[in-house]
Amino acid sequence: MNKRLLATAFIISVCFAVYIGRLAWIQLLPASSSAALRSSSGHGRGGWDDYAVFQRKRTIVLDEGRGDFYDRLERPITGETYLSAVMFPVRADSRGKESELSKLAELLGVDKNELLETWNGMKEARFWRMDGERLPIRLTQEKADQIASLRVEGIRVLPYRNRYLSQFAAKHVIGFTSEHPELVRKEYAAELQSGKRKLNEQVGASGLERSLDSILHGVKRTSVDLYMDGRGGALQGLDVRMERERNPYYPLKIITTLDLELQNAIEAYVDEQRLTEGAVVVLDANNADIVAMVSRPKLNIGKFQSSDGSEWENHALKAVEPGSIFKLVTEAAALEHHVSRTQERFVCNGEYERYGLSCWKEGGHGVVSLEEGLAQSCNIVFATIAERLSAAQLLNTAEALGIGRQAGWYSEKGVGPFRAPLRLLPEEEAGRVFAPAPYGGGREAMLAAVDGGVLAQSGIGQRDVRITPLQAANLIVTLLHGGRAWEPRVVSEIRYADGKRMAALPAQRAQGLGGRIRPSTASALLRGMEAVVDHGTGRSIRQGAWAVAGKSGTAQTVRAGAVRNHQWFAGYGPIKSPRYAVVVLASNRSPGSPHQATKLFRGVMDIAAAQEAPAKP
Repeated sequence: MNKRLLATAFIISVCFAVYIGRLAWIQLLPASSSAALRSSSGHGRGGWDDYAVFQRKRTIVLDEGRGDFYDRLERPITGETYLSAVMFPVRADSRGKESELSKLAELLGVDKNELLETWNGMKEARFWRMDGERLPIRLTQEKADQIASLRVEGIRVLPYRNRYLSQFAAKHVIGFTSEHPELVRKEYAAELQSGKRKLNEQVGASGLERSLDSILHGVKRTSVDLYMDGRGGALQGLDVRMERERNPYYPLKIITTLDLELQNAIEAYVDEQRLTEGAVVVLDANNADIVAMVSRPKLNIGKFQSSDGSEWENHALKAVEPGSIFKLVTEAAALEHHVSRTQERFVCNGEYERYGLSCWKEGGHGVVSLEEGLAQSCNIVFATIAERLSAAQLLNTAEALGIGRQAGWYSEKGVGPFRAPLRLLPEEEAGRVFAPAPYGGGREAMLAAVDGGVLAQSGIGQRDVRITPLQAANLIVTLLHGGRAWEPRVVSEIRYADGKRMAALPAQRAQGLGGRIRPSTASALLRGMEAVVDHGTGRSIRQGAWAVAGKSGTAQTVRAGAVRNHQWFAGYGPIKSPRYAVVVLASNRSPGSPHQATKLFRGVMDIAAAQEAPAKP
């Protein structure tokens, strides 16, 4: 008997020891036992008391505390707050009377059975959304008051912070945010461990949202908790509790160089003109600030069909074949290296007689000067002068004009207290003039592989030449500044929430170019662009609000085995006092289709002129 009692007592003691050990482990070693809880919720130390609270409350985030974007006149591009309905997953029999639930369904604009079916399947609190809608329902104050007056448990009217304003389309240059746990683990491991980041928080996925993510990240979320009893009903008397940390410095304000009115007007115009794929870039002619940047197809946040990122690509930053707008670079190289002059005469009979090259005009242009060859976009003229150049001469001139490298604003030292190197548009492709050398060879090997055929085809903007619309627009600004290249910026200031400046991002010249073209060369190219619109390939857009100048281009490409054309127009206006440099790219157009880029350029310039004070051409 005594042995049996001792064995029983021993077993009971072991059980008590296990339970006590378990409780001690939970309470005294919270870091290892609750990392997942802290990283996802961001609340508490992670001990047993926090677990108890966590198990009986349901939380919804109202505001991530993320910084917002503004245009150059401080008009908001992101961030609005409106009233919406939040539903908490309370037990079905604790919600209230059937008549009250029917009234709630009516106010939410949904069938009662559909409402209850959705509610019954909820595992966590969430804002009410109509089927197929990205944003929660928007409530008028009247409806909000009516819902609040109902005796329905588990529903509350709360402010919803919508990041992307509903009155205009999302912008590729701004980008978007999304939940990206893998990215958080990879780039913010230390902040995740310390609790400053959460796995399920919104992080920048593209555009400025991505490049400025570490700056935009908020200090603390604003959230609401509803406390539940052990059976899943709301605890009476506690209602909801809002958690918020007020900080006079956050969220930050990002002041961009964009003109929101001009940006939206251009977006509406290109959609009206059915630009399905391509880009428009508008730079301030004074300092290359990005005033507008439009990309198509549209950025449909929350409705992506693929996971490869193609749907949110910014085509203003994608490098493609430039066609005849690259003739500006070829002529610059010829003038810089004295292999031609603007009044040299060339004979164009329509055929180059080697490399399979011909002129776009059947029968040719006859006898033309170099300047007139630019106006008429004569392939024979530019293939001829390209072959007179060495590969190094053409490449060096292109690089001096900012071609073949990322053009956007960059700071190796970062900005303000953020000391990491900062490139505002890191997704911008560098482009190129020649194909890389085979077998991993360097610059000298690449140049050595360039023969006459490569030069002739590159001189007219075909073969392996690739540039982005941003680089093309920056090329125009460079010519307007006598050959001095800039770095287009899209952010000018970062401010604290109280309006005080945290950091300035100054307009700056391009870094590390290693040279520039002569002002006389830039002037010759500008005169050639005036001739393009006066009587050349761009004469169809001669009439308009401003007198403009520019260069058209058509580049052959292949897409899915079919021949397509990239149509370009790059120029500036007004001529006598340039205000904007504008580049339009209409991508993958059918051969023989009207030159959409030229027409769009004229329209964009007219929109810009309409928003400026009256200016004489």
